[in-house]
Amino acid sequence: MPPDPGDRLEAERAELHDRLVTMEADMARLVEASLDSNADDEHDPEGQTIAWERSQLAALTAGARQHLADLDDALARVADGTYGTCTVCGEPIPEGRLEARPTARTCVQHAGAPTDRNS
Repeated sequence: MPPDPGDRLEAERAELHDRLVTMEADMARLVEASLDSNADDEHDPEGQTIAWERSQLAALTAGARQHLADLDDALARVADGTYGTCTVCGEPIPEGRLEARPTARTCVQHAGAPTDRNS
């Protein structure tokens, strides 16, 4: 019997949530540390590095938030019985695709379709 997709999605969601909490705490510390600094990002040799790190962390955090939303959407599809069904053609999504991308909304043929945010 194949593993329950809801269990897998819940486990991934819990792990991602924990990672996101850590990333948000890191960002808060980074911002707090720079508040008391008079560093000029443009002219301070360390300023560009700090700005780059802040930018990278912000991008990673935004990506994690989007993936968390995708996991929530997938869990909603599990709950309503549509998980594993292509939103474009209505055909089953191959198990290999769901293994690689548990949040996939479409089959391989329709990956990248406007309704598939995470092709």
